[in-house]
Amino acid sequence: MGIVKISDLMHENLRVAGNALSRSINAQAEHWMRVGMLTEMHPELDHREICQLLIQAELSGGLDIAAAATAQPSGRARASSAGKS
Repeated sequence: MGIVKISDLMHENLRVAGNALSRSINAQAEHWMRVGMLTEMHPELDHREICQLLIQAELSGGLDIAAAATAQPSGRARASSAGKS
């Protein structure tokens, strides 16, 4: 675990969003980092699909960058295989 320096404005944004979503500042920051990381790794996915990846990662023990790089949300996998029938 380390320390990440952020601007005062970002800290305030985290505080407001965290309060609104019943998360601590640290939990909100981690959520935004996870969503951002997955968005950069999978720019073709929408927010719903990113959330599916986060849920799948949680069910399998946590978000691992190696697994996330090759993962595909179950909804997209079904949609692509459904078109091949």
